[in-house]
Amino acid sequence: MTLRQVTSPAGRQPLSRDRVLRAAVALADREGIDALSMRRLAQELGVDAMALYRRVRDKADIVDGATDTVIAAIGLGAPAHHWRTAMRELALAARQVMLHHPWAPAVITRRKHLGPAALRLIDRVLLILDRGGFSLEMSHHALHVLGSRPLGFTQDPFDDSQSAQPGAPPPEELTRALAGFPHLARLAIAATHTGALGGCDDDFEFEFGLDLILDGLEQKRKQARAHLEPTGGASAKPPSRG
Repeated sequence: MTLRQVTSPAGRQPLSRDRVLRAAVALADREGIDALSMRRLAQELGVDAMALYRRVRDKADIVDGATDTVIAAIGLGAPAHHWRTAMRELALAARQVMLHHPWAPAVITRRKHLGPAALRLIDRVLLILDRGGFSLEMSHHALHVLGSRPLGFTQDPFDDSQSAQPGAPPPEELTRALAGFPHLARLAIAATHTGALGGCDDDFEFEFGLDLILDGLEQKRKQARAHLEPTGGASAKPPSRG
């Protein structure tokens, strides 16, 4: 899902905070988040830079607002009946949004405070888990395990996606650079453009990790429900959705 760029002349449309933030998103999408400034955004909107200060405090406020605008674009329709399906659909919908706004994940990870859209998304995750029969304690653990996946991206400490590019270092250079780390060197070489594994498919890796986590959480959910059932076989709590 993409956010439409604001193109109407300033005189034809009120300079609302929403309009400013959508223009900021469009500018960041086109030129990168580092290109975003009060002066540059004012030029984009066709207004004087001082006019922006009646809608936003400063650049930090613009970046926070633009980021929350992107997160708000993640669809939060009625969740599927089964919790696992609902969580997977949410994460994949979020991923499509992040792919359209590639600057957003890095900004989200640096944010000190969560905006309203991020809070709504986390609340939706907790709703899905609650309807799936997860206890509050298990939901807390699940949030940590899921990490940034409900937001559509992962924080991967081993990102070898660049090694698949045609301009990546040749195998012998990788071997020298990773001397003393033979297993890591073997994997890095295999994941190059000409290696046996080829380049990483980021979409596949995202879904692969997501499915592993959801499968593990489902197993823990079943174990917890079985533990709560009395010896007579009757459930100690009303049946949950999923």
